Amino acid sequence: MSRRAEIADAAISTLARDGMRGLTHRAVDRAAGLPEGSASYYFRTRQALLQATVERLAELDSTDMPPGTGMPPGTGLPAPSGQDLDAFAAAAARIVESWLTSGRERQLARYELALEATRRPELRQALVASGATIRAMVASQFAAAGVRQPGQRAADFVAFLDGLLFDQIAGAEARELTSADLRAAIRALLAAVTGCRDDGAT
Repeated sequence: MSRRAEIADAAISTLARDGMRGLTHRAVDRAAGLPEGSASYYFRTRQALLQATVERLAELDSTDMPPGTGMPPGTGLPAPSGQDLDAFAAAAARIVESWLTSGRERQLARYELALEATRRPELRQALVASGATIRAMVASQFAAAGVRQPGQRAADFVAFLDGLLFDQIAGAEARELTSADLRAAIRALLAAVTGCRDDGAT
């Protein structure tokens, strides 16, 4: 791991633990166990540190999803048509479940960054770009399944998933979804967004 990645990882942990106000170069140095001044040496400004954190989040997310599938190694992502709807939902649910557990810290950091981005257009641009890969992956699968307006439908689906993640991590309702619950919820979202039915029609 490079020193830049090490510092960005520490920034993610600091954001998740202490929020945006707690994110300082000195705090990141402490979290990384590095000499004072290390973070500012690699990332001179706060914006540079935030940008590096966004890029690192995208990089870590991509390790969950091998090239061309957008899903964990070995799961694959079938086109969401007819009989494959269940398989698509199950594969997507595995990703969501991993982000709710082992990847929870990343989600908390991302929420902090998203709120900050409402006041920093340059940070907003970085966040939008980092999410483009997932949206493009889903759109390509929707297109392969013959879903109409695959780009728009993919954007809708990813937005719904974002809402599901947020509700589970920070929502007011204290209802923790099981793996089966996640699969069922995502399958219902897929059917609504794509118009796919069990008989394969769209």
